[in-house]
Amino acid sequence: MAAATYPPPPPYYRLYKDYLQDPKSAPEPPPPVEGTYLCYGGNYTKELRSLNRELQLHILELADVLVERPSQYARRVEDISLIFKNLHHLLNSLRPHQARATLIHILELQIQRRKQAVEDIKRRREEAQKLLKEAVGTLEGQ
Repeated sequence: MAAATYPPPPPYYRLYKDYLQDPKSAPEPPPPVEGTYLCYGGNYTKELRSLNRELQLHILELADVLVERPSQYARRVEDISLIFKNLHHLLNSLRPHQARATLIHILELQIQRRKQAVEDIKRRREEAQKLLKEAVGTLEGQ
């Protein structure tokens, strides 16, 4: 019995069979989505808040279990460990965004400092030119 390594292509591949001979034969792309929409895995704030509330609830339950049934705490600790792992994963997935925002901020500060340095150089150049003109005028007057 032969097994396929990859699944068969989706049926809409037939729409592109004449693309090499006539690129205009392919269907137009769908129009862009207008308005607001939720992207899968894009709502980190809501997930983090939900996990935080769940963590607080599990910690309170762990305290109750430790008071009432100390021998049954292991399951609660495992639940809390899983919540921490989920929080850690979400926070790590936000690190590229944080790094990008930090880099943008650093570059904006560098641009601002360089603009200030250029303005300072221009001001000092104008002052030097003014002093040179005064010196030339003084020398010519003698």
